[in-house]
Amino acid sequence: MPRLVFTQQLRRFTEVPEIESDAGSLRQALEDAFAVNPQLRGYVLDDQSHLRPHLVVFIDGRRLSDRRMLDVALPSDGTVYVLQALTGG
Repeated sequence: MPRLVFTQQLRRFTEVPEIESDAGSLRQALEDAFAVNPQLRGYVLDDQSHLRPHLVVFIDGRRLSDRRMLDVALPSDGTVYVLQALTGG
């Protein structure tokens, strides 16, 4: 089962679950997390259901490159990390 992990930095904004989901896609796994904490949706997704710019997602160590395409398939035993994007110089 894919595992969805929200990193520690996000916990200062809202309660975040770490879940295992039988979801076949990232979007479905996120929906499972939102079912546990509905307030998380507004922090993770914008009003068009795209990943917000202050977040980044890694699926089995590979960065998600398109914030709009959340229907990407998840490996059955994969790990998804959702973390705060860092910027600076």
